[in-house]
Amino acid sequence: MQLKLLSILIFSILFLAACSSSTSEMNHDNMEGNTKSEANENVDALQTTNATETLTGKEITVIAKEVKHQLTEDVSVNALTFNGSVPGSQIRVKQGEKVKIILINELDEPVSIHWHGITVPNEMDGIPGVTQNAVQPGESFTYEFTPKDPGTYMYHTHQNAVVQMDRGLYGSFIVEPNEKSYDRDYTLMLDEWMSKPVEGEAGMKGMDHGNMGSDEDGDKEADSADTSMNGMNHGNMGSHGNHSMDGMEEMGHDMSAYDIFTINGKSGNSIEPLKVKEGEKVRIRLVNVGYMSHKIHLHGHDFKVAAIDGQELNKPKELKDQVISIAPGERYDIEFTANNPGEWFIECHGDMEGSSGMNTKIQYENSTDSADKSNKSEDLPEFSFMNYGGSEKGEFSLDQKYDIEYKMDLNTAMDGNEMAYTINGKTFPETDSINVEKAILLK
Repeated sequence: MQLKLLSILIFSILFLAACSSSTSEMNHDNMEGNTKSEANENVDALQTTNATETLTGKEITVIAKEVKHQLTEDVSVNALTFNGSVPGSQIRVKQGEKVKIILINELDEPVSIHWHGITVPNEMDGIPGVTQNAVQPGESFTYEFTPKDPGTYMYHTHQNAVVQMDRGLYGSFIVEPNEKSYDRDYTLMLDEWMSKPVEGEAGMKGMDHGNMGSDEDGDKEADSADTSMNGMNHGNMGSHGNHSMDGMEEMGHDMSAYDIFTINGKSGNSIEPLKVKEGEKVRIRLVNVGYMSHKIHLHGHDFKVAAIDGQELNKPKELKDQVISIAPGERYDIEFTANNPGEWFIECHGDMEGSSGMNTKIQYENSTDSADKSNKSEDLPEFSFMNYGGSEKGEFSLDQKYDIEYKMDLNTAMDGNEMAYTINGKTFPETDSINVEKAILLK
């Protein structure tokens, strides 16, 4: 509980809306030479990345390795990958079936895997120094757990995550339900990269990134921000509301170097179109693994928001011409019926430099229509889940009575030259434990 609440604070303070304006973007790269886009002369010796594969079954092997990855026709990067692709191999498992995942580390640095959003035993949670030791170069670790909740999740490194995730060390994790309600199923992972990483390195050297861990809701923790953050609009930061940016300007660095926005590791014309047939029901899983919120619009179709963060929504209503603002770490599943033949777009709305590259075609089979129906220049309303769908009685209510209550004051403080995130004025492991007794259910 303490780690989750702490991570929510980190996540809420440190993330910026990206596809909404051309103000400075959040940067999350290139610490002390570990950049997303190394000099091109260094990439030729690396293995070339393959297309993302899908892994199924009860025993799965994931290999952390460095490869050459092509973001666009003109830009290659040295990427850290799971199984040689960005994103890493998609893992698909069945609800309620125990899975064994063997991590083999072929990198020259330690690594771990955190299962973002998935309930797992504490020792399987992948937080180095807290739930496990980091997996050293040349070594392996076996994760075993039973995914109980169907939905869209992700897996990613949690060792020096601010750098390693930046360079591509993540993948999608889909827990399939016992019964499906759709014919086609696509996963789109959203991220941001630099075409000129050297320009983004200014002010970064000398920073200490050793204590920049987080949990489910704040995995790609921001490291610092520079004085160019003055004047930025922070009113739409993260998924947990508006939070003060006090202290960010002391920690900051320039975010404007992030000029390539990607879907599944590709940008612009390099992104594969989504094939559909007329009459099919299509589910698109939108996963934001980057640092910026992205406003995504499905053009030409009515759609429903079927799930948020892996949780199915009750009685979702049809929507049209609304953008979905997806904050870092969030997942939105949308569903639509392919009833409007032609070529359409699912695209990022905004005027940032990278926005135009974050789009892909929805392409009907046997259709001759051309894909000229983008409307990303339109100012569309933003979807809100606050009053969306049908109500359903939950386990708790507003007038719920509790046996024990705790007050948790989440704040920040300076610890020497570093910023610390505190609960009741303390940092882990000095934070007070929450002690409860196991409930006894009477029948």
